[in-house]
Amino acid sequence: MPVLFRSDLWEVNRAHMKTFKRETSETDIEVKLDIYGEGNTRINTGIGFFDHMLELFGRHGFMDLEVKADGDLEVDYHHTVEDTGIVLGRALNECLGSRGGITRYGDVLLPMDDVLLQAAVDLGGRSYYQGNISADRKVVNGFPLELLDEFFCSVTDHGFFNLHLLVRRTGNAHHLAEACFKAAARALDSALKHEKRLDETPLSTKGQLEEGKDN
Repeated sequence: MPVLFRSDLWEVNRAHMKTFKRETSETDIEVKLDIYGEGNTRINTGIGFFDHMLELFGRHGFMDLEVKADGDLEVDYHHTVEDTGIVLGRALNECLGSRGGITRYGDVLLPMDDVLLQAAVDLGGRSYYQGNISADRKVVNGFPLELLDEFFCSVTDHGFFNLHLLVRRTGNAHHLAEACFKAAARALDSALKHEKRLDETPLSTKGQLEEGKDN
């Protein structure tokens, strides 16, 4: 499958990208992100299925996303998936800045053939994830889908936002995973839309959005 990436546009958009890098004894990960991009991606985590999911995330959220990950895959996929979520969450938080002028909330009900999935996002500065992806204990090409809950939990913890992923109708495991990433991306894209009536102020009665606070 071709990578959803165009090098000419990538160079143009680099000025708007945020870069985060994290290195531990288990993983070495770098993420470059522009949340107002065109859906260009360059992904290499060493896990083919996970690469495909991140490509979908960037494309359907219209984010320019580059991920380079070197992890202890000889152990399992867990550290690489979880730590990629940590770094992506930090990059998202940096891109969001004060979170002023954005719609803040986004939701979508997304079909993927036999699967129906609902996603809802609040970019209000508080970390919370709730999902039921792991319920069926599905595995795709050796990739346990329960790791997707770990990934999205890491992204929200370090991105300081709420995400709910509700599987309304389950089915093919690959379709389920695709629906999760597409729905999360579409809900994020909706929440990131600029609202001119806010005049660049955050959508909160407090007048500001603080990380970890009631907003």
